[in-house]
Amino acid sequence: MRGACQRCGAEVAESAVGVRDVCERCRAYLHCCRNCGFYEPGAHNDCREPNAEVVADKEQGNFCEYFRLSSAPRTAGSLASDTRTKLDALFRKK
Repeated sequence: MRGACQRCGAEVAESAVGVRDVCERCRAYLHCCRNCGFYEPGAHNDCREPNAEVVADKEQGNFCEYFRLSSAPRTAGSLASDTRTKLDALFRKK
């Protein structure tokens, strides 16, 4: 499986994501909430995994045992766009 860095969008192989690994391009942590397939802003702890421990900084590296590299990365721009799309759908006029 391949994913991408949550900060710069550089392609990342799943085998390259250890607990303290960083993106070769921008040096952002790869094993972080925003790169995880369970990450969902607005959910409890912004995570769909109910047993995951609370992580305060979603962009810092962490030791979450539930981490799995997301195949749909969330860069800063896409996160704002996703949020706006969800809000528009929620308040859509019929």
